Amino acid sequence: MIERLVEQIEARFNELQHLIVDPTVVSDRVRNAEVGREYRRLEPAAGLGVEWRRAVDDAAGAEELLSEGEDAEVREMLTAARARIGELEEGIRLAMVERDPNDDKNVIVEIQGGAGGDEASLWAGDLYRMLTKYGERLKFSTEAMDASDGKFTFAIKGDGAYSVFKFEGGTHRVQRVPATESQGRTHTSTATVAVLPEVEDVEVHVDQNDLQIDVYRSGGPGGQSVNTTDSAVRITHKPTGIVVAMQDEKSQLQNREKAMRILRARIYEAALAEQNAATSAERKAQVGTGDRAEKIRTYNYGERRVTDHRIKLTTHNLDSVLEGELDEFTAALTADERRRALEDQASSGGVGGA
Repeated sequence: MIERLVEQIEARFNELQHLIVDPTVVSDRVRNAEVGREYRRLEPAAGLGVEWRRAVDDAAGAEELLSEGEDAEVREMLTAARARIGELEEGIRLAMVERDPNDDKNVIVEIQGGAGGDEASLWAGDLYRMLTKYGERLKFSTEAMDASDGKFTFAIKGDGAYSVFKFEGGTHRVQRVPATESQGRTHTSTATVAVLPEVEDVEVHVDQNDLQIDVYRSGGPGGQSVNTTDSAVRITHKPTGIVVAMQDEKSQLQNREKAMRILRARIYEAALAEQNAATSAERKAQVGTGDRAEKIRTYNYGERRVTDHRIKLTTHNLDSVLEGELDEFTAALTADERRRALEDQASSGGVGGA
């Protein structure tokens, strides 16, 4: 089984090595990007395959020598080679777990206060601070896009941003005593987080004839040109009914550009949700679906406790988590996602084509 998988990896990687320098591929921006992504995805598995073949040869050589007579040193070599083969086989299978095709993308994050009134809006602001700090710790760049009425929209840019932040999609629940609570009673509030992979025009084509674009004067604090010109933009995508409003920038053109980025991401998300719903109920239950109705994590201030309900992981480092130290949760969620994907692929296996 593993030899067949290694042969498939070798054949496909060899094909990609030729495609990546093929002039017809290089001249096609979309095709070139697809081939490059698959090449980078397959490269680690191809390297492990080379090591696996070397370990298999070492084991075969040791077995041949032992057939001529027992030798303690050769026996030790055989034992080490077999152990290495086992490690490499597991590594190859994990390397070939099908990755989310969006993992390498930048993300657009939308945080919205949920149940809990003003306290929910404050909690949304705390989540915004936590996630932007996490992005900065990972050396990603963050771009504020809109902030109003307890809602925060921002972009996180960097290679693999979606692979990290996709696990933050869902409902985040907080249990704490609000600053306005005179009796010291603990309240429960929520905020929803949507994590959208940012897509390019070539990935989601939006027909301009399908758009209704309205311009109006920005609200909020006064100032030169803020609420004195029609700089705010509202774009409605008529086929899906998706509406995006943007007024954070003073320029109508800048607001329109940001709104279109969010619109493309929402259209893409809606298409993915429809596709996933059509596949299987089991897929919906997987970690990282980003379902906004799913309660994914609870932050308890009284016990300084953070619990991720998807993987039943609890830590007592609330202060660190709120400062953006989410690495432990991301690592555990990534491992769980890989385990689930490996189980799904156990009976099929194989290497895809581009």
